[in-house]
Amino acid sequence: MRVIDDPADLSRPELLGCGFVPTMGALHSGHGSLVTRAREAGRPVVVSIFVNPTQFGPKEDFVRYPRTLDADCALLEPLGAAAVFVPSVEAIYPRGLEAARTEAAALPLPDVATKPGLEDACRPTHFGGVALVVGRLFDLVRPSAAYFGEKDFQQLRLVQDMVDADRARFGDLRIVPCPTIREGDGLAMSSRNRYLSSDERTAAIALSRALQIAHSAQRVATAEQLMLDTLESFGLEVEYAVVRDARTLMPVAGFERPTRALIAARLGNTRLIDNAAMTVWR
Repeated sequence: MRVIDDPADLSRPELLGCGFVPTMGALHSGHGSLVTRAREAGRPVVVSIFVNPTQFGPKEDFVRYPRTLDADCALLEPLGAAAVFVPSVEAIYPRGLEAARTEAAALPLPDVATKPGLEDACRPTHFGGVALVVGRLFDLVRPSAAYFGEKDFQQLRLVQDMVDADRARFGDLRIVPCPTIREGDGLAMSSRNRYLSSDERTAAIALSRALQIAHSAQRVATAEQLMLDTLESFGLEVEYAVVRDARTLMPVAGFERPTRALIAARLGNTRLIDNAAMTVWR
């Protein structure tokens, strides 16, 4: 497995048409599942590790976000990744970080990134930074397919719509959604889980439990109330617990078409998100 920091080395013939897994590092089995899925397509797999400063707000955890490159490489090598791309900020943003922040703030975003009451309301600069860095990574790596976990469902929908809207730039690139990987008790795997204290880790199962309890509800308002009550009963500070159209992320009146339950909540200083598909009732 090759570790690459110079974008020019991504043009090596053995990496052309690769499957691509973009990450911010601090890897876990959820990331590993993306690599395994990409390997199944029979292409070389490139994993990027870049903690992207433009997607963090001024009071968020950019500085303390875990950097664990040696452990990340140890996880990736037996999975058969061909290369790990570890670019510098200068390689991703050659015009400088402040220019990149300005560009991210002005970037037109797909509608799914700006739906009221979801991530944009809580992290107003986040998706501009995500769209900027993902587009830049796609330009450098030039993959044939890119693999994203469904845990960050709104991010996944953003990337799907961004690529579909600019085929002149991204060509035939396929965005491949992959299932959320969970711990044995149901907690969605996340690099931020390591921030949780023992008591917080116990309370964190409230997210998956709320989704399970809401899953059989036959009214949207009932599902949302069940999620809210469950989360608050475990002491979580809820940012949102809603049901949305799975494609548009718009509010829905019922379950006649595919919908998604989406949660964001805080435990102490740690922000956690989760989601699940809801039952279609016809």
